[in-house]
Amino acid sequence: MVHANRTRGADLGGTDLGGVGLRGLWARHALFPLRIFLGVTFLYAGLGKLMHPAFLAARGTGSLGELLRQVHSTAALPQLVELAQKSPVAAGYAIAGGEVLVGVGILVGLLGRLAALGGALISLTLWLTVSWQTHPYYYGNDLAYLLAWTPLILAGTPRLSLDGALTNRRNRHGAQLYG
Repeated sequence: MVHANRTRGADLGGTDLGGVGLRGLWARHALFPLRIFLGVTFLYAGLGKLMHPAFLAARGTGSLGELLRQVHSTAALPQLVELAQKSPVAAGYAIAGGEVLVGVGILVGLLGRLAALGGALISLTLWLTVSWQTHPYYYGNDLAYLLAWTPLILAGTPRLSLDGALTNRRNRHGAQLYG
């Protein structure tokens, strides 16, 4: 005899994410520390690049152009390096701007899945170009960042976020968000 009332969410592995008490609170906010870490890290990295005049130069010590010349022969996708070498200053601004946008998007929780996907793409690009020659592979951090973005791509930013606030407003007022 099957007792349907006794079964617990099999699709969630028996975990009740809407539960009450401390366990329920922790489960609902489990991704928040990851959001804070990745958001602050990417925002800091992007602002650091934008404020570092040598990084945004085509040539010279500490420049992206010099880094691209160094990693060209060891990159998994040298085509990406060649593309960036055509205009290292523009590539530097694109990387830094992308990191800032991803960091802010994840921190405030606006378009969280899109921001996480952007962060994952930046991490994947850096892994396949700059970090590819790192041996053993676990010494390079870009692969770990790529994997850290995965839960946020899957879950988004539904709690303590602008995405969550907009969803709640939409649920209360119907499809019309404003007015």
